[in-house]
Amino acid sequence: MASKRRLSVTEALKMLQNIDEADSGGDGESDDDSWAVDSSAESDSESEAEDVQPPPKRSRTTSVSGANIRPTDNTQDAQPSSSVQRLSGGSASGDSVQAASQPPATTRERSHPPLPSIDAQHERERGKDGTIWTLVNGEERGRRQSQNVLTEAEGPTTNARRRVQDPLTSFMCLMDADTLEHIRACTVSEAHRVLGNTSWQMEVDELLAFIALVYVRGAKGGRTLELSSFWSADWGLPYFKETMARNRFQAIMRFLRLDQKETRNARLESNKFALASEVWESFVSNCILCYKPGPDITIDEQLLPTKARCPFTQYMANKPDKFGIKFWVAADVNTKYMLNAAPYLGKDVTRTPGQRLGDSVVMKRAEPFTGKGRNITTDNFFTSLDLARALQEQKTSLVGTMNKKRRELPPSVQEKRPLFSSKVLKSAHATLTIYQGKAKTNVSILSTVHSSAGTLSGPKAKPEPVVYYNRTKVGVDVLDQMLRMYSVKAATRRWPVAVFCNILDMAAVNAWILYKKCMGSKISRRDFIFELANALRANHMSAKERPAVPVPVSVAFEQGADLERRRQCQVRKNCSKNRSKDACVRCRKVVCGQCAGGVSVICVNCKAL
Repeated sequence: MASKRRLSVTEALKMLQNIDEADSGGDGESDDDSWAVDSSAESDSESEAEDVQPPPKRSRTTSVSGANIRPTDNTQDAQPSSSVQRLSGGSASGDSVQAASQPPATTRERSHPPLPSIDAQHERERGKDGTIWTLVNGEERGRRQSQNVLTEAEGPTTNARRRVQDPLTSFMCLMDADTLEHIRACTVSEAHRVLGNTSWQMEVDELLAFIALVYVRGAKGGRTLELSSFWSADWGLPYFKETMARNRFQAIMRFLRLDQKETRNARLESNKFALASEVWESFVSNCILCYKPGPDITIDEQLLPTKARCPFTQYMANKPDKFGIKFWVAADVNTKYMLNAAPYLGKDVTRTPGQRLGDSVVMKRAEPFTGKGRNITTDNFFTSLDLARALQEQKTSLVGTMNKKRRELPPSVQEKRPLFSSKVLKSAHATLTIYQGKAKTNVSILSTVHSSAGTLSGPKAKPEPVVYYNRTKVGVDVLDQMLRMYSVKAATRRWPVAVFCNILDMAAVNAWILYKKCMGSKISRRDFIFELANALRANHMSAKERPAVPVPVSVAFEQGADLERRRQCQVRKNCSKNRSKDACVRCRKVVCGQCAGGVSVICVNCKAL
């Protein structure tokens, strides 16, 4: 058998020069900026050199007898390395040679140092702020991260389950007795200020009956109809006439207030939302205390349509209603329960310097629910790499679309790719999925839940982060649709009344969810609203149906006058000789409705005693 001949250094260099001349076409200039010769390292005999055509703009390696030689990434003449080091090895195949030095490769960005060398299955990109993104090929498997494991049971809390027995108790969990008493006191105080006397009164039961009529009007779809039509003899609903007189309903709506005007100016100096903040904050805190959300939460904006004069009215051209009050809302994806909300009042002085508005909003709205392994889904206004890192520190994940103008994104988000193709990059624990869903538009989704594109689904080959985002992004949008369907809001010039209507709409949805979860009922939301309205007005109707005690109203009546005859009011504090059949139960004087001091017929003079 012929003995194997070993290559010397001179022969190896001559072979490399011949390969270089053949690759460059014989004219001394290379058509590509890189070259390579591939050979098998496991063969015991000499391997025959062959040229390998690589993908464009990628460096290639040359191997001779098991040794790799990497040339310079240069557009000029491709020359072999000037020095070659001989390595001694125990292999029977002979000595191997390797290039000992290589010039530094040129980079696309001169403002940053060269990227470190990487293996052939990965490539890296750099964002404008220096963020490094690494290409992910295939599916990366491993242990599930702690921020993706829910450690808390979802549903109504123990306190809510103990209290909820019917639609009324579920509503009272959210609008408690203290909140209703505060609204009643503020409304009565405003009536006294406007009328100039203390004759106008209202009890909590009557306020609940007023709310019942508002709910029925919304469920009947009559928020755009004229108010007097509900009391019409021909076309009105008997339910309204039985519950409350039209003038009384309009009087309550006229005097309805959510704060005390005497202390308003002092509170407005530090709180633009002072006219409704106490009722709003009480309602939101009750919503947080009564329900634990599931694994997915959506945070988005809600525009409450109103053109009332307000210092923080917003204009949003992409909304159906262009003008209104903007609220930041967090909603449970599974049930559409309103978890947390706050109005946007302009510049927030409590925000950390340098923190983005979107990051601040998400951290505040998600604060009561972090640390339990939940996921937050946001749109491109909120999503950022800094927000993902901040939520990860609190064991909460983030999934959301990203604006292509973010400085941390790689340049490939601007590139056009084949239709329905995907590209996945990773930076630390965050994954960026670029999906070409349309011919001229792609979408970039940042996720700390997914480590790769996962299983592609459907004819459009949607990656798993895209499918997950489409499923969890709808929490606030669907909630807003539900609120508009049976909304109690009507035309008003006072923005606190519009906010109060928004509170009632949200309270009806949340109370309906609590009732279904606690009682196991499948009642529809419209039927629930009707049952809730009946329960709200029950006490007021019972007080009205109490039989009146017949008493003599004057000496003339005792002398044989007709008791059924209407007489002039003998009190005349708030009227001008009105006629009535009622009499005060204390002084026996005839008293009209304007001079009466409550449900029981008592004149204002006797009530002051």
